Amino acid sequence: MAKFTIFFKDKVIHSALFESGVIHIGRDNSNDLILNSLGVAPAHAAVVIKETGAVIKQLNDQFPLIINGEKVKEYSLGNNDKITLGKHTITYNTTETVVIADPTKAIDPDVHLLNQAIESKLNMPEANLQIIDGNHIGRILPMKKALTRLGRNGGGIVVIARRKDGYFISTLENNPSITVNNNPLGEKTLKLNHDDIIAIDNTSLQFFQLHQP
Repeated sequence: MAKFTIFFKDKVIHSALFESGVIHIGRDNSNDLILNSLGVAPAHAAVVIKETGAVIKQLNDQFPLIINGEKVKEYSLGNNDKITLGKHTITYNTTETVVIADPTKAIDPDVHLLNQAIESKLNMPEANLQIIDGNHIGRILPMKKALTRLGRNGGGIVVIARRKDGYFISTLENNPSITVNNNPLGEKTLKLNHDDIIAIDNTSLQFFQLHQP
């Protein structure tokens, strides 16, 4: 499992854990790691995580990708590598690493808050979406990413964000046919509840948590 810790001006602003797959980094809300800065491209970089390691790739030649102070196009990430995108820094770690703290030193408040956030996410109930009509009825979509994007251009697009206090749905491309429990989503951001029914582009999906808190 890989951990990405985002810093802005030496302050921790976000941390995320990923098991595998492709992690997209950029300014656009559709990314897995979102950096809200004009110095970051809408689609800036992507990290491919496999059992053998993680490789980061630059996606936009106009926006440099800097690893440990050097510009790169592609790089095999190692523990504690620092990724610089604009004014943001992302530290990459593997969660298997164990750090024994010096009991004589005080715990940094930012580190304490970050550890609490990570623990909350690890303890957060897993959730799935199940398609309940159409050609793919019964198909299960696990909600394991920080952001899950659903829909298509012209038919409406939604993003479901996984946060420590729940799962929240909002639109990227508004469409009157996008509803939650038969109510139009519009410009709102809603927290999803167990058994909620989401309709997108004539397809209905049911949200459910695997273990209720």
